[in-house]
Amino acid sequence: MDAPPLGRLRTAVLFTALALGLALALTAGALVLGGSPGRAGDRTGPAAAAARTGDAPLDRLAAGDLAGGIAGLQKHLRAQPEDSSGWAVLGAAYVEQARTSGDPTRYPQAEAALARSLRITPDGNDAALAGQAALAAARHDFRTALSAADRALRTNPWNERALAVRVDALVELGRYDAALAAAEHADTLRPGIPVFTRLAYVRELRGDAAGARRVLTRALDSASTPGDTAYVATALGQLAWSQGHYAEALGQYATALRASPGYLPAVEGRGRAYAARGDRARAVRDLAEVVRRYPLPAQLAELGELYEAAGQPGRAREQFAVVGTWIALAKANGVATDLDAALVAADHGDAREALRAARAEWARRQTVHTADALAWALHVNGRDREALPYAERSSAPGYRNAAFLYHRGVIEAALGKQPAARASLAAALRLNPGFSPTGAPAARAALARTEGDPS
Repeated sequence: MDAPPLGRLRTAVLFTALALGLALALTAGALVLGGSPGRAGDRTGPAAAAARTGDAPLDRLAAGDLAGGIAGLQKHLRAQPEDSSGWAVLGAAYVEQARTSGDPTRYPQAEAALARSLRITPDGNDAALAGQAALAAARHDFRTALSAADRALRTNPWNERALAVRVDALVELGRYDAALAAAEHADTLRPGIPVFTRLAYVRELRGDAAGARRVLTRALDSASTPGDTAYVATALGQLAWSQGHYAEALGQYATALRASPGYLPAVEGRGRAYAARGDRARAVRDLAEVVRRYPLPAQLAELGELYEAAGQPGRAREQFAVVGTWIALAKANGVATDLDAALVAADHGDAREALRAARAEWARRQTVHTADALAWALHVNGRDREALPYAERSSAPGYRNAAFLYHRGVIEAALGKQPAARASLAAALRLNPGFSPTGAPAARAALARTEGDPS
């Protein structure tokens, strides 16, 4: 039975509020976790397709608003269980809730909601397919994400979430030429901040940091909401930090936090910039706030390394122990966690486990990040000759990352390649002299050793 007029009005308000909230989202966090339902426009061309399918971005929504929207949508679906669009929106919202809270137990619920949407409407349901793509990406199953995004785009070539996740999946599969082509194609169909930021990241990966900055500046100029401004300013801050421009980075994070006070990616970035400048107290304050609300491996490890650098090994171990707990929970909920496990275990855990995890991740996807992780895991297991080709591959598309250069320099030094090691270590410190609370001092010590060895 249809809802009475007042019920229909409430349902419309709920869908509008959740869709607009989710439309504030597609880009705020890790690149690969974009996705989204719900923005209406005019009724012709791409905007009409978007309106029909509930296609919109989904990352910048405050967790409280998202929880309220989910609760309202659950109530609606109890009354209207055959609403396939509602199930698609709910599934996408669960994916976003898992991402923003760091709680992977929402992923099975997202999977069930999206599957139910497709059972009700198996044909032409690009919203649910795009939701499945976002879910697969969130679980680090990028081949499935790419396949689902392609299916969604065959139904609706303008589905913004599918366009974005397709770029993300190609990036995370190491297919950088295809990712650039996909980002440029998306820019012709749905130009806007979700696409601009992905295009910028692909250019950065290909060694064009200046081009990435130009695209992000274009994105910031187009920002029309506080959420957009916060996201893009944070991306500019991260790019500046990676190039060692800490004052510029702090300025961008300040812009983000003026637009959206408490915006966690900006708080995290500010903490990293403070750490790079040697302001450990402020860095710890910011990173502790991030992991309190967003306890994911990279942030926990960063805080742990800050404690290590401060001579507090006990507090550092607490952070690394939480990483292990999160990895176990995520794996139980279908998330591929081997890259996270490899990175933490190589420096703070079991070297053999680091190598097992890195090999498993390399078998799934061959990216600059997995190449670096495998190189470093081989190094900590004393297998530097095997490690060097992977370390070299971590910069294959032209990407310049100070941590990767540091790892390569250490591996080269271990192989007696002192001139090459000096060049790699010096390049790391020249690019981003504060790239890690523990890695940067280690890089300086390693460089000093190579300078004392003229061989």
